[in-house]
Amino acid sequence: MQSQLRRMDVETAKEDLQTRTLAPIGYDFGRLVYLSSLRNFSTGEYYHHGLAHSFSESAASAALATCHQEVFDRLALSPLVSLVAQIERFIRSSRRDLGRTLDAWETLEAYRTTIPSVCNQLAAALFRSNVRISMELLKCRRPIQLEKQQSALPHPLLGR
Repeated sequence: MQSQLRRMDVETAKEDLQTRTLAPIGYDFGRLVYLSSLRNFSTGEYYHHGLAHSFSESAASAALATCHQEVFDRLALSPLVSLVAQIERFIRSSRRDLGRTLDAWETLEAYRTTIPSVCNQLAAALFRSNVRISMELLKCRRPIQLEKQQSALPHPLLGR
């Protein structure tokens, strides 16, 4: 009976989290970063004050871990074009220079912290590889976008 009650609490907390917190984020990569930020990197435990207050700490932690895993799985198995778009959206939302951010991501590999603590190692490797490929594609796309912007400007007339 206790495990059934706990599972119901976790499911209710998960629904609350998805509706109130994750849905407004609007895209999975943003959700992934958010969920991973709620995990204590020393203990691996998740904490969300609002969920813990409304439910219990254990139900909130389990709901966060479950949602983190689900979002990660969707992204790990998503088409590369979707992942590229979501990473670009995330970086641009910070209003930082895309190139500098990509360089920092390449050096620091901070995206590794978005991987759930307990997950399939093949999925984690695929995700890391796809993020690196996405970053390279974004770096290559950047000069093309600049060229398109510059070519849209009127060309100066000769002799003026």
